[in-house]
Amino acid sequence: MSEVALKSGTGNLKEMVKEFERQLIEAALAATDGNQRRAAASLGLLPTTLHEKMKRLGLLRRPMSATVEPEAVGSALRF
Repeated sequence: MSEVALKSGTGNLKEMVKEFERQLIEAALAATDGNQRRAAASLGLLPTTLHEKMKRLGLLRRPMSATVEPEAVGSALRF
């Protein structure tokens, strides 16, 4: 993983650190099946810190409610 960011040699230190951080976060999320709390713990971060880093790096997903129709949500909540 780190070799990709370092071998490219393009960009400055700040950009290389940002790319390496992105790779680490993506790997932690993949290893925890997207569970942000466990990913944060594996990286030694608080969940809020991970969330802020993901936000800064553009790694946050859109909420599902934007893609799910209201009728489908309502019918799923019926008893």
